[in-house]
Amino acid sequence: MGKKGDLSNFERGMVVGARRAGLSISQSAQLLGFSRTTISRVYREWCAKGKTSSMRQSCGRKCLVDARGQRRMGRLIQADRRATLTEITTRYNQGMQQSIGEATTRTTLRRMGYNSRRPHRVPLISTTNRKKRLQFARAHQNWTVEDWKNVAWSDESRFLLRHSNGRVRIWRKQNEKMDPSCLVTTVQAGGGGIMVWGMFSWHTLGPLVPIGHRLNATAYLSIVSDHVHPFMTTMYPSSDGYFQQDNAPCHKARIISNWFLEHDNEFTVLQWPPQSPDLNPIEHLWDVVERELRALDVHPTNLHQMQDAILSIWANISKECFQHLVESMPRRIKAVLKAKGGQTPY
Repeated sequence: MGKKGDLSNFERGMVVGARRAGLSISQSAQLLGFSRTTISRVYREWCAKGKTSSMRQSCGRKCLVDARGQRRMGRLIQADRRATLTEITTRYNQGMQQSIGEATTRTTLRRMGYNSRRPHRVPLISTTNRKKRLQFARAHQNWTVEDWKNVAWSDESRFLLRHSNGRVRIWRKQNEKMDPSCLVTTVQAGGGGIMVWGMFSWHTLGPLVPIGHRLNATAYLSIVSDHVHPFMTTMYPSSDGYFQQDNAPCHKARIISNWFLEHDNEFTVLQWPPQSPDLNPIEHLWDVVERELRALDVHPTNLHQMQDAILSIWANISKECFQHLVESMPRRIKAVLKAKGGQTPY
């Protein structure tokens, strides 16, 4: 039985060589193991056209969207990243002599490298805060991982008993993740569920404190005195530790500032730039807790069960996990410098 499929250039040369050596079609087929039809076709093509390549002319229906059409479709994507497949097809067909369907649009977009993806969510950063973020990054661009090991990170987070999975989708290429037109800005907002405050450093996880009411300056002062102070003095007995907190109003209250001034000989409060959750590695620990919470076989049905689950998940976060986050700080600083204070992928 003859071989199936097209021949390589070497195999075609063998066929031509056998025929030119005087072998018949049957003798060549028996010697090389190809069918008589293949031997005849290859030698005929060589005699008529001098063809020695196995490349065949492309077959099938001609592409409805040529290079010019692809450029047109690319402009439509750039103008509206959130357009649906139907909207893109409708806009493309306007003014065109030959219209296309949604299937052709989908195929063309994939050929161009576009896929429908969820936009990367980033905070909305003002011009003033971009400058402050850039100043912070420049001031700490020479910090090594050893320097960042002296920082204790803190933050509050809210976990909802019931959450929405609604997400918008956009069209973008793989390397356009941080393109401004591909981002969805977010702002801090309220919600239901359990609020907790936590802290950690490269050395160990710190306490996780449930907050049963709105966090004001008085409640935060209790957290600072009862949890931050013993953590910092224990982890950094040489007074070389830095405590990180964001710029929430309760963090900047006068009673809080005065308390830190009274203890400035024990540790230093890191001057933190506003709107910078991407620089705070504890944000990724909140993501870990959220994912583990959703992955539970038995989901909490009330706030008490949810609080117990959150505390258990936090206590079981691996050391490798939070140490890896601290070790990412030099890369985060470089990302802010590269973005000139703007949004980063973190």
